[in-house]
Amino acid sequence: MAARLLVVNPNTSSSVSGLLQQHLQRQLAGALEVHTVTARFGAPYIASEATYAVAQHAVLDAWATAHAHGERPDAVLIGCFGDPGLFALRDGAGVPVGGLAEAAFAAAARHGRFAIVTGGERWRPMLERLASSLGFSAALAGIHTVAPSGAQLAQDPVGARGLLAEACREAAVRFQAQAVILGGAALAGMAIDIAASVPVPLIDSVSAGGEWALAAIRSGLSAAAAPGFGVAWQSVSWELESLG
Repeated sequence: MAARLLVVNPNTSSSVSGLLQQHLQRQLAGALEVHTVTARFGAPYIASEATYAVAQHAVLDAWATAHAHGERPDAVLIGCFGDPGLFALRDGAGVPVGGLAEAAFAAAARHGRFAIVTGGERWRPMLERLASSLGFSAALAGIHTVAPSGAQLAQDPVGARGLLAEACREAAVRFQAQAVILGGAALAGMAIDIAASVPVPLIDSVSAGGEWALAAIRSGLSAAAAPGFGVAWQSVSWELESLG
């Protein structure tokens, strides 16, 4: 039986969940079985501090709901370039937990200092804070945001490829980066189409997440511990409350 990866989409957009499922199942076919779940509440696409804060709760709720319905994954991947709820879920999932941003940071840092290209101008300080908390501040050369959000870019993939290719080239040169991350769940698969026009390695954040999951499970880090948080929750979902 193949090991199982649970992907939690912190957005409420089922289309993003479908893209994550398709991309990761194709990448990991034969190695991992992928099951993607969608947040039950929050924003259709995370693009601000407030939506990020709510998404952290939504990630815990989505994981607890999956667990209540019999899901027993060998690893959990947070399907958002920003990793809301990463540290909290690690406290209680009982299996390895990773996120698209952390996985992409690690993959890019193997090449040297890296730049980030993503959609949504409000993401800059949020990603800077995340890089610092994960220990990648010294490796982060700079962040280049484009005005459209990832969701808006996904609605016009042809136009998005041109805009993102230009942004990635500019980021590589302006920040003197040795690698560039194209970050965003909704941008899964776009990096391969524009990589040839970027002068340094281009990292797809979703593919990096898949590589993280495969490595975590193969390394034997997936031995499950008892899930739960040891908290007497009040006024949360019964699924989260039941895990304590």
